[in-house]
Amino acid sequence: MTKYDDTFLIESVKQAYSSVAKTGSAPEYAAEVAESVGYTRDQLESIPKESHMGLGCGNPTVTATLKPGENVLDLGSGGGIDIFLAALKIGAQGKAVGLDISTDMVKRARENARKRGLFPPHVSFVECSLADTLPINSNSIDCVLSNCVINLLPQSGKNHIFKEIYRVLKPGGRLVLDDILSKEELPAHIRDDMKQYISCIGGAIQVHEYNELLDSAGFKESMFVDSEADLNIYLMAANAGSMPITCCSLGPEKAQMSSSRTVDMDLNQWAASYQIYSRKPNDSSGIVCSEPLERWWDAFPVGWSTDVAPISPTELAAMLRNDPADVSVIDVRGEDRDGGHINGSFHFPAQTFHNQLAEFHGQFAAAGAVVFYCGGSVGRGPRCAGWYQDFLHANAIPGPTVLILNGGFRRWAEESGDMDAT
Repeated sequence: MTKYDDTFLIESVKQAYSSVAKTGSAPEYAAEVAESVGYTRDQLESIPKESHMGLGCGNPTVTATLKPGENVLDLGSGGGIDIFLAALKIGAQGKAVGLDISTDMVKRARENARKRGLFPPHVSFVECSLADTLPINSNSIDCVLSNCVINLLPQSGKNHIFKEIYRVLKPGGRLVLDDILSKEELPAHIRDDMKQYISCIGGAIQVHEYNELLDSAGFKESMFVDSEADLNIYLMAANAGSMPITCCSLGPEKAQMSSSRTVDMDLNQWAASYQIYSRKPNDSSGIVCSEPLERWWDAFPVGWSTDVAPISPTELAAMLRNDPADVSVIDVRGEDRDGGHINGSFHFPAQTFHNQLAEFHGQFAAAGAVVFYCGGSVGRGPRCAGWYQDFLHANAIPGPTVLILNGGFRRWAEESGDMDAT
C-alpha cells in the first residue's frame, strides 16, 4: 500500500491526465502505442485522430461483442477512443457513455465527438471521479469497458468501483477491462514513486487481489488473460515521440524526476497487461432501465449563464400583442408538453437543444428577443437560455435578447386562463 492518502493520489492523477488532454500526443507515438496494444489501422482511421493518445494497454472493444442497440459505459474514457469504436458497433439506437475525472479530457472528447456529428444521448461524455458514486442508473448498462484506468484508483477506489460496476450493469451484463496488474507485491521504491503510480505501475495489484475485489462485488468466475504485451514499448515510443506522460511511461523530462531505482527499470519484470472478463448473474434483481444517465444534463457543459433576465407572463403577453414578429417563444419541454403550450411557441426539447445551438441561432438570430420556458422555468428553461447566452458570448455574436419566462408554463396557464392562448 502506498504512503500517500487517497485525495492526493486522485488529484495527482487528475492533474497529470489533464495535462495530457491539453497538450495531446505526438501522432507517431499515439499510433505506435495504439497498434501495439491491439488497435488496427482501419479502426484508428475510423475515429478522430485526437481521440487516441497512447494511454491504453489494450483494446476492449475487440472482445466486448457489442451489439446494435446496447448501452455501453467506458470508465476513464480519455479522448474517447473506445467510446467512438463502441458507437460504431451499437448503432444509432445504442447509447455510449464515457466517464472521466478530468475536465480537460471531457472537453477534448466532446469536441472530438462534435467533429464527427456524435451527440447525446447517442454519445455522451461526463465528468466524474470513479471513486465517487457513478451518475449512472442502476441496471442500465449492457457492457462496461475500461482501458488501463482501474489501476490508477487508490485501494478504496478499487474496492468501490467494482460494486458500482455491478450496480449499473443489467442482469447478464458484461464487464471487459484492460488493465495493468502486478506480477508480485511491488516494493516500496515503486509503490511510493508517484511517477510510477501515475504511469499505471505503482498502483497495480496482483491477479488474486483483483479477483477478490470482483468476487466481493458479486461477480463470479471472472477470467484473466495475460496479453503478453511488451510494456517497454511505452518507454521506447515515449523516448521517440517525447510524450509527456502515458500509461506505463514517462517522457524523458518527467522520468528524471523519478528515483534512480525506477527510471531505467524493466516494466515487464514487475507488471503485465491483462484483459479481464466477467458477467453479472442473469438472476440479479432490479428493474432494467433503458436510460444510462441519471441526469441527462451531465452530458453537457455545466457553466451555463445565470444572468439571463426573467420576464413575467403579463410582460410576455404584452410583447406578443404589440409586436409578435419580434419575439420568439421557445418551449424546451419534452413529453410533458402534451399538457398544453403557449400558442405560436417553437418546440426544442432541452435534452437535444445544446446539440443544435448553431442551427437554432441561424433560425432566430433576427428576432428581437427569444423567451425560453419549461414547466416551471427552474431547470430546463434557464439551462437552455443560459446555453444560448453562452453561445452568443463565446462566439462574440450579436443576437436577440435572451429571456426566461418566470414561473414557466404553469404560471402562464394560471394567469392566461387558456393554456393554448397567447
